[in-house]
Amino acid sequence: MALRNIFHEGDPILRKKCREVDKVDDRIRTILDDMIETMRDAGGVGLAAPQIGIMRRMFVAEPEPGEVYCFVNPEISDVEGMQESDEGCLSVPGYVGTVERPERIRIRGLDRDGNMQEYVLEGFPAIVMSHENDHLDGILYIDKARNVRPVTDEDGE
Repeated sequence: MALRNIFHEGDPILRKKCREVDKVDDRIRTILDDMIETMRDAGGVGLAAPQIGIMRRMFVAEPEPGEVYCFVNPEISDVEGMQESDEGCLSVPGYVGTVERPERIRIRGLDRDGNMQEYVLEGFPAIVMSHENDHLDGILYIDKARNVRPVTDEDGE
């Protein structure tokens, strides 16, 4: 496994729409493993492939310690309710903003072995998955956020 460089807001790669992954193979698994290591090293709870310069539809997430999700070609459906939360992003370091996201989602996609998986998630995990999925379409949380501001002690950092 290896740490990857994280691209920051202002880099045009973060604004592009990703292409689907044709096949989950050893190369894709290595990238996913590197993404998990990079996400953890940076103190994040999610990381999408374009954030490390790979324009493929995949992301990793760890909304709770030890609860790791790998999604290849994810699709979100059955969106219910709304919730507001303060979000940050490894590609927009030092800032947070208030974003409205679904309270509950159904997400499906391939896992790291190429098997179809599906989850119904709510609360914080739904926020994380929605945030990471947006990256695959070139959308950053700051595009949806209000009250974007520097991180302070009140934000829990």
